[in-house]
Amino acid sequence: MALSWTNIFMALQKNNILQQIELARANQKKMLAILLDPDKLNPKDVQEKIRSLSAFQVDFFLVGGSLLLTDYFDNFIQALKENTNLPIVLFPGSAQQVNKNADAILFLQLISGRNPDFLINQQVQAAPLVKQTDLEVIPTGYILVESGRETTASYISNTKPIPADKPEIAVTTALAGQYLGHRLIYLDGGSGALNPIPQEIIKSCKKSLDIPIIIGGGIRSNEQMQAAYKAGADVVVIGTAFEQNTFEI
Repeated sequence: MALSWTNIFMALQKNNILQQIELARANQKKMLAILLDPDKLNPKDVQEKIRSLSAFQVDFFLVGGSLLLTDYFDNFIQALKENTNLPIVLFPGSAQQVNKNADAILFLQLISGRNPDFLINQQVQAAPLVKQTDLEVIPTGYILVESGRETTASYISNTKPIPADKPEIAVTTALAGQYLGHRLIYLDGGSGALNPIPQEIIKSCKKSLDIPIIIGGGIRSNEQMQAAYKAGADVVVIGTAFEQNTFEI
């Protein structure tokens, strides 16, 4: 039975991001997250960027990236908190991107790859840092899908994405993530992906999984976003198109 919007509001008030996503999924409400990469956006520009959100109905922010070339990660989070009341969820590319001032962290495990650094090593390094914070920790199975060209995520992680024409591999990988205890599955083409995640992969994962699905990478228009929702995405993430002001409404 669908839960009431009162319960969803209470979950939001308690700042339980995972519960908010799960309740929205139970009520068939689609969610939108904006991904901000501190390497591509100066803290001084945050306020102006927040103003441009009027065209979107955003539920929360993701902050992070494959690299961390700047030294103002803390300032970036602080600037974001000063200019929005929306939840801030860390999307870390490494253990270096743990920050106590955010609201939650996607505790990512790159389950589509076979590189032990992103299967367990980065998580071991991050665990004691996360323990010292009040961050809500959301275990998340992270799956890279081939997007038409190599992305920073696949290059830095030294892993091969799942072929875009092999939905069965995506499904079995995602299902393994669910059975391992992940609470979310994040299917990503990577920053600057040429193509969005194929609808067949989203549909197949939706049929097999009992946990919410996040879709990111290569979504540059409202048409592509709605197609991802229709295929079964519970949360869609827009990153590069928002940063570059190229999203087509």
